[in-house]
Amino acid sequence: MTNEERKARHSRALEPNLITDPRLKAEAEAKNGLRQYDYAVEAIQEALERGRFKLRLSLILSLQRQALQGISVYAGNFRPGDVKIEGSKHSPVGAHLVPELVEELCDYINDRWNSSSAFHLAAYAMWRLNWIHPFADGNGRTSRVLSFTVFSIKIGAVLPGTPTLPDLIVDHRQQYEDALDAADAAFAGGKIDVSKMEELVSALVARQLTNVHDMASRKNQ
Repeated sequence: MTNEERKARHSRALEPNLITDPRLKAEAEAKNGLRQYDYAVEAIQEALERGRFKLRLSLILSLQRQALQGISVYAGNFRPGDVKIEGSKHSPVGAHLVPELVEELCDYINDRWNSSSAFHLAAYAMWRLNWIHPFADGNGRTSRVLSFTVFSIKIGAVLPGTPTLPDLIVDHRQQYEDALDAADAAFAGGKIDVSKMEELVSALVARQLTNVHDMASRKNQ
């Protein structure tokens, strides 16, 4: 896949635009991105305070709602029809299969919570949500913050440092899309293999924590 194709990779579904002005839409997306992250941190803290966690469909819908509130008429809801991913070979499933597949995603995470690493669970959540592509818009944003949420709850703390894991993934888009493609290809061959995504998550978590160390080492801040 060429760099030009990578830049064009995004979802396209039929839905009315609530904001047509590009500048206003970009401002709304930035504001919602902060709100989505804050919501994720609250969800992490609540799970840690309870001392237990089960990934539910409601959390995934709520994370997407934060990202698309005021932008999409389908904020907080699954897409009502089919969607295409421009710049990708993957064709998402029909809309009628989405709820069941998202439930299966949750089951996979919950069933392996005690036996799998944070890297695997976060990588799987990010890939699988992208593979299902359950929303008319905001699939990438929601998958990245879901990955961050799952990882943080699994390790028992909100992952510290900036840029955050979701932002670092955006900054490493080529590696991110390569990892998605690799997992897609493995699944098409009949197996689940998110090892390339795990490697990326591991490297970016290390980057985020290194930034914390660098900040702590500064004498003048």
